[in-house]
Amino acid sequence: MAHLIRHKLTNKLTNAAHTVSNKSQAKVSGVFARLGFQAATDEEGLGFAECDDLDYDYRQGMQMDVLQGEEDGGGMEGEQGLEGLEGDSHYQRDGTGPRPSSLKTGGSLDEDKPKITSWEAGWNVTNAIQGMFVLGLPYAILHGGYLGLFLIIFAAVVCCYTGKILIACLYEENEDGIKVRVRDSYVDIANACCMPRFPTLGGHVVNVAQIIELIMTCILYVVVSGNLMYNSFPGFPVSQKAWSVVATVALLPCAFLKNLKSVSKFSLLCTLAHFVINILVIAYCLSRAREWAWEKVKFYIDVKKFPISIGIIVFSYTSQIFLPSLEGNMQKPSEFHCMMDWTHISACVLKGLFALVAYLTWADTTKEVITDNLPSTIRAVVNIFLVAKALLSYPLPFFAAVEVLEKSLFQDGGRSIFPDCYGPGGQLKTWGLGLRIALVVFTLLMAVFVPHFALLMGLTGSLTGAGLCFLLPSLFHLKLQWRNLLWHHVFFDVAIFVIGGICAISGFIHSVEGLIEAYRYNIHD
Repeated sequence: MAHLIRHKLTNKLTNAAHTVSNKSQAKVSGVFARLGFQAATDEEGLGFAECDDLDYDYRQGMQMDVLQGEEDGGGMEGEQGLEGLEGDSHYQRDGTGPRPSSLKTGGSLDEDKPKITSWEAGWNVTNAIQGMFVLGLPYAILHGGYLGLFLIIFAAVVCCYTGKILIACLYEENEDGIKVRVRDSYVDIANACCMPRFPTLGGHVVNVAQIIELIMTCILYVVVSGNLMYNSFPGFPVSQKAWSVVATVALLPCAFLKNLKSVSKFSLLCTLAHFVINILVIAYCLSRAREWAWEKVKFYIDVKKFPISIGIIVFSYTSQIFLPSLEGNMQKPSEFHCMMDWTHISACVLKGLFALVAYLTWADTTKEVITDNLPSTIRAVVNIFLVAKALLSYPLPFFAAVEVLEKSLFQDGGRSIFPDCYGPGGQLKTWGLGLRIALVVFTLLMAVFVPHFALLMGLTGSLTGAGLCFLLPSLFHLKLQWRNLLWHHVFFDVAIFVIGGICAISGFIHSVEGLIEAYRYNIHD
């Protein structure tokens, strides 16, 4: 008890000094101050500092309550207290990473949780940016030529940079000039940017974008499953929509998932299988190297189709959603930048080679899913493996979307709109199960009525991919780290925001136009 009181008194004194320091350092920053990137007056600067102090007090108080619960009630109560502190859904596409702690300011709780090495963190990022959606990259080269290849490189560089600055927004300097992790998730960063006037607005925006991207990812898995099965067995009297229904029936058990432990066991095998499939496709393309159509790769771009390609490429690099969780679980967070560098460099090289050799092999006949171009003898085997990977990958974004929906609409500390999905004993209520089944059926309906893989991928990349990877990280970095930025950082952030905004708007418009055209002229994938 004495230790608890002493610790709280120390925090109060530290926070008071921090407030005085912030007040004395507040100053006018000209145009950028009026844009909201820095406190415009001393009073506003003090307001932001006080909000940070209250947040810090709250985190420290919660941490002390958990520690006291562990001392008084044993390990089980401590686990329940820690579990109750989990905030937003920390999305990881491979599902193998541990859930992060919501407490970073005091290291005692983190030390009890398993940490991952930089190699394991890199494997998580690789799974996110080297997934099935690389199958659409040759289609992007079809409409972009050499500019499409440049865009693959450019997107890798920008996404790597925005991933780093997003992590920088998790930290603030204390009175000793030492960076301390004061935020834990993308939502925390967004909320901090909207304080003090709209303390939860940013989190709601990020949550909506996150849910849209997760659900669209599920829809794409159903679409690609139906597409692959239809093209693998063209002699069967079964349409692509019917194959999508069959795939969804196999996915209905996802509604009963309580955790991803059983699914995550397959993630390593699925990823290895996907790498093998990529190698097989590249090997086939290399066997036809003498027929490569180099003359088809030009600097000319299709003005109507290329913005869709931008969305496809951006979506293939999306990993920002789970980076805060990943960095918080690393044994050595200082190695995060190095990990981001080598994962994105390797992804850039592999994606560029895969897209180029595939396009050179089939040129103008390149299809939205490149495996559809393979000879029928090889196509069936490759596509069956890809369908299996798609079906096993579906539960990961589905479960993450369910978790975000449940925590934002059905739990939220008693402030939710709807009653809890779970009973007192943790069992899933009937209507909660119905909600999950409805989400599975919704992904099926979208896949049946919009069976266009590349167009959906481009639409998602333009709508949420560009926002989460380009726009929001650069805006948040300017807002939260303005005092510490050099001129070239400001230039990069502004440039990325402008370019990302243009790409998002143009890609969204042309993707919608492409979908309308596909329906008007009954164009199939």
